[in-house]
Amino acid sequence: MRKLLGTLVFTVFVSAAWAASIPSGTIHGNYVEARNADVYTGPCFANSEVGLVGELAVFGWNVTQGAWKGVKLDGLSVVGVVRASHTLGDVAKSAYPVKSVLVVDERANLEQRLALQSFARRMGGDLLQDVVKVYYQPIDFGLENNDLHSMKASLVAGKLARIQTRALNAGDHLCSNEEVWYSPLTKLDHAMPAVAVANQYRGEGLGAQWSSPDKRSSFLGTFSVAAD
Repeated sequence: MRKLLGTLVFTVFVSAAWAASIPSGTIHGNYVEARNADVYTGPCFANSEVGLVGELAVFGWNVTQGAWKGVKLDGLSVVGVVRASHTLGDVAKSAYPVKSVLVVDERANLEQRLALQSFARRMGGDLLQDVVKVYYQPIDFGLENNDLHSMKASLVAGKLARIQTRALNAGDHLCSNEEVWYSPLTKLDHAMPAVAVANQYRGEGLGAQWSSPDKRSSFLGTFSVAAD
């Protein structure tokens, strides 16, 4: 059942020199997700959760540079929230059907809002094919500290959704055989698991609202994909 990612590395691309090296036609940025099941865990914990939790998730992309369908999206964000029929990532049973909502950065103009939705659907794949509601809210996406051992991320989408993470530490190794059990919900260049200090959704459309804090249920990552 396990999906190993191997050695996970998360790098924040912030330097102007790096940005200048990105080829045209590429959109890149940062990503965070949180679920209501551990993604970094041992077999005993994972087996106790599968089929019972892990069907709920919040995830978001922040575009640091690039355009989608010819529309510049620098600095804008989009968030997906899903409620699946089973634990996301379980290879033994499908998580579908999945209902989802999108939260689009309210700073975006009309063209950018449409482009952000298109981008999210492409990156989210089947998870975002049945979008039942679209919100337009202020989105704050922040990263703290370039040191991989103390990296923190924060995603706040109005009053609807929130993720706050901290880096894993020795106290999070409860079984001494933990590893990455599930893959991230989107394609990433680099990823690393983290603890979700906060993970909540307070919106409508999914028939569920939740708060699932203090779980090893988060991923931080970077993406760089060819733009449409």
